[in-house]
Amino acid sequence: MDVARIRAFRLLVPVAVLSCALALVSGCSSSDSSGEQEKTTAQAAQAVAPMAGSDLQSAYQTVIKNVLPSVVQIQAGSDLGSGIVYDSKGRIVTNAHVVGDSKTFRVTTANSEDALTARLVYSYPDQDLAVVKLDKVPSGLKGAAFADSSKVAVGQIVLAMGSPLGLSSSVTQGIVSATGRTVSEGRTAGGTGATIANMVQTSAAINPGNSGGALVNLDGQVIGIPTLAATDPGLGNSAAPGIGFAIPSSIVKTIADQIIKSGKVTDSGRAALGITGRTVVDSSYQAAGVAVVAVKSGGAADKAGIEAGDVIMRLGDTDITTITSLSEALAAQKPGDRTTVTFTRNGSQKKVDVTLGEQ
Repeated sequence: MDVARIRAFRLLVPVAVLSCALALVSGCSSSDSSGEQEKTTAQAAQAVAPMAGSDLQSAYQTVIKNVLPSVVQIQAGSDLGSGIVYDSKGRIVTNAHVVGDSKTFRVTTANSEDALTARLVYSYPDQDLAVVKLDKVPSGLKGAAFADSSKVAVGQIVLAMGSPLGLSSSVTQGIVSATGRTVSEGRTAGGTGATIANMVQTSAAINPGNSGGALVNLDGQVIGIPTLAATDPGLGNSAAPGIGFAIPSSIVKTIADQIIKSGKVTDSGRAALGITGRTVVDSSYQAAGVAVVAVKSGGAADKAGIEAGDVIMRLGDTDITTITSLSEALAAQKPGDRTTVTFTRNGSQKKVDVTLGEQ
């Protein structure tokens, strides 16, 4: 028996056990009418099961009908991605890696095959978010509703909507698998290299082209923007099925509102040391810290006395071995937080208190 079949069999076992347990409970009676009670219970169960399935299907269809018209396909040069209509004025929020270096775009809505033109308002690669605006707003354009992502819970049913592999208006289904994930993008294949905190992990299929689309709950509210799919090094870094990540809706709204109001991000909420760094390796060619290449004048590191040439080994209680690990440690902090930085200078280890700045 192969592994896949073993796993499938094991998944069926709890269902069978549960069914037996229910039968035993419903049949427990000292009355002579126990047989009639069992028959009535069985009939009720048969009636409830299809009703529950029908109700869930109806909920899916309602959400898709209400939300899908607010999900668009975005063409940036030769690349395709997705976006969400943010408001009735034609503003669309998407991923920064979807817009790339482009300034103008072709946007196709769910209700039309004719592409509309749009222009870039602002791109913020550090959070992998961007806003574009339609040059001409079609009648009936409706912005999606965004949920409070702090209320997102593991186990919630979600739908991912977008244009995977160029297939516009596609929908996949899954659950929220985890919350609070910190994930770092690569810079290959158009990634921004951003480290993003508090991401929502989902089992809904996330494929190339889904980026910038909508992860939606059964209340018809956007809880996140699908952005990344995990890769499996054991399979040649191909996509790991059922492990995708979405930028939470509350962060999306915070960044998008600033862009719409000011034309840029004025308050990132992202902590920073104020350095330019690079990963260094030890004598065994293993990553061993972050060398400070340059220090921003007046920044957190500068005020703490950190200098170019220092090698950062630890932030607070977190070991730092690479520039990515430093970014991930900072993602867990906020501007104004106080922490310690442990570093080496000319072979001697030092430790200083730092008040973190803003990225």
